Amino acid sequence: MLDTFGTQRAALTAQSAELQLKLSDNKSCLSAAEGMGMDKSTGKKLLETSGPVLSKRKLLVGLDLLCLFLASVPFFVCELRAVSPYKRGFTCGDSSITYPYLHSEVIPDELLMAGGIVITGLTIAFGECFRVRFGSVSSKAFVRNLYVSCLYKELGCFLFGCGIGQSLTNMAKLSVGRLRPHFLSACGVTYASLNCTPGTYVATVTCGNRHLEEEARKSFFSGHASFAMYTMLYLAFYLQARFTWQGARLLRPMLQFFVVLLAVYTGLTRISDYRHHPSDVLTGYLQGALTAYWVAFYISPMFKSSSSDLSPAETPDSPTSPHHTVC
Repeated sequence: MLDTFGTQRAALTAQSAELQLKLSDNKSCLSAAEGMGMDKSTGKKLLETSGPVLSKRKLLVGLDLLCLFLASVPFFVCELRAVSPYKRGFTCGDSSITYPYLHSEVIPDELLMAGGIVITGLTIAFGECFRVRFGSVSSKAFVRNLYVSCLYKELGCFLFGCGIGQSLTNMAKLSVGRLRPHFLSACGVTYASLNCTPGTYVATVTCGNRHLEEEARKSFFSGHASFAMYTMLYLAFYLQARFTWQGARLLRPMLQFFVVLLAVYTGLTRISDYRHHPSDVLTGYLQGALTAYWVAFYISPMFKSSSSDLSPAETPDSPTSPHHTVC
């Protein structure tokens, strides 16, 4: 029993000595920083960018990337055709699925993805560059480059919203399986060839092209409308937060109007291309707008500042000033 007590006492003594050694190392770092002309706050920042704190923040960055990947998994599952859409039947004589199949689209998928990400991404890149260069910005990130830190947070939140929005869209497409307006044309059949009685329910139909059949079962809801509305409305929110020049009062609202107008036009082309029903496009608008609002106001730091921490004793030029932002 005495041997056990002695072993435990020795272990506690070793842990205490290790803790005192870490504290002495931190104090020596702060003392060295003060000796080089740095204040205590600068010394603390030096400690925050090294050691266990640095490792913890790197792990948090890895966790962010993992969350971004997981949010995009349903989107890639649908795009890689790992899951087939629900096979819904139709009523014989339904005129809403008898429109012609057009091989060309006004806004194809490649143009949509490239335009939405490039336009918003470049605007964020230039906006953060301007803010870091001419604004009062500070960062608690371990990355020493302030621009990289701000761009990582703003662009990362935007891409996370892209993944969330498209995953929700594709999940709905696969689960609902609503037939597109050109379903019969893409399937290569007519009501006459099916020899069905008007008003009866047709549960199954044999199509000539399986790929076209699967795509024709993904009408609800419009991915073009949701993605365009998300990217363009998010860009409008970003302009509201970062475009603070008061020289021309109507310039910012005009830019916001045109980017949202572009999103609305993208959705309308899906109706004229006979790719979606009007209700599919309206639902896509709503989903994209809600996702943009959620990401911009609750995830992204674009509307967040340290003004809530301002006390009467602090000066307007301090890091907690309303004119000072944290990225």
